[in-house]
Amino acid sequence: MTGFKNITVEQLLTKLQQDDLKLIDVRTGAEIARGKIPQGDALPLHLLPLRLNELDKSAATVFYCQMGGRSAQAAAFAAGNGFSDVYNLQGGITAWAHAGLPVS
Repeated sequence: MTGFKNITVEQLLTKLQQDDLKLIDVRTGAEIARGKIPQGDALPLHLLPLRLNELDKSAATVFYCQMGGRSAQAAAFAAGNGFSDVYNLQGGITAWAHAGLPVS
């Protein structure tokens, strides 16, 4: 059991409109500088263990990276540390951009 759910770009769009959720970009600063999902907040994966306490454990939290691998690690880590509503964006920002959605 991973403790988190995978979410598609379409499902994320719905959640962004309906829910008060936290969107966390776990890529490196250099990757983020090339573009990010506008609603996303940067928290590189290597800093997650140090800064996890800055996030609300009860809030819906979606992690994303370039393709979905690192964000799955982040989601599993958060779920293992008491986060109750955790998601991994399948395909990451690549899927987001391929869907024609804005990258800032």
